[in-house]
Amino acid sequence: MTPENLFSLAGKTALVTGGATGIGRMAAEALLRAGARVLIASRKGEACEAVAAELNALDAPGTAEGFAGDVSSEAGIDALVEEVSNRTQRLDILMNNAGVSWGAPMGQFPYDAWDKVMSVNVAGIFHLTQKLLPLLMQSGSDDDPARVINVASVMGEVPMGDGAYSYSASKAAVIHLTKIMAKELSPYRVTVNALAPGPFVSRMTAFATADEEKREKVGKSVPLGRVGRDEDIAGCMLFLSGRGGSYVTGAVIPVSGGINVLTGGNIFADAL
Repeated sequence: MTPENLFSLAGKTALVTGGATGIGRMAAEALLRAGARVLIASRKGEACEAVAAELNALDAPGTAEGFAGDVSSEAGIDALVEEVSNRTQRLDILMNNAGVSWGAPMGQFPYDAWDKVMSVNVAGIFHLTQKLLPLLMQSGSDDDPARVINVASVMGEVPMGDGAYSYSASKAAVIHLTKIMAKELSPYRVTVNALAPGPFVSRMTAFATADEEKREKVGKSVPLGRVGRDEDIAGCMLFLSGRGGSYVTGAVIPVSGGINVLTGGNIFADAL
């Protein structure tokens, strides 16, 4: 078994939601460079088309297609599934990356911030995967299952509100849902895993990562001393999507620079 065989995605078709920016954009490029046909969908169809054009201009073996897709409602999910079904009869990789957040301090956090965030980040993931299951089952086999990769967050693993209470709770739900789906979809030869990223440069985190000075400041709070890079996402995606990840399901990969293992201080050592 060669590295090329372990990580090649030649002949595979992938769908990346929220693929025009941030982590989704990083993942889409990684999949394309590994040889996959990558379908990129988000609410802003023109942005997806532009990113697809950029990726197709790379000297890479894969191809990209961009179009509009909204996972914030049942009607939007149905429309996205119809669009995907018109483009392919089988789906090898589904990356559920589309998500939203809301920030406000305790005492001012609005009720509406729960419904919107949970609808996209949790219900959207579940219903899109459920609707695309026939295409995933068409692809999956004993030797090479279809892959579902959900994007959670380190904020769903550790008790970090940081003003984003509904977001953190939704990502904890994504982690639990990933494990439930992994258990229930394994008989259909579909693996379900999750990434739990820490701080990466994205539109959602632009307030804190927009320039090098801000990124350096954020990085000082990360045990490994920096914010995430494109290759950190790419490596995880190629592992989970390729042949090397075919025996892994129900896993949550902490791509967070060690934030996931931060604990309380050394209370006894500090007392000496």
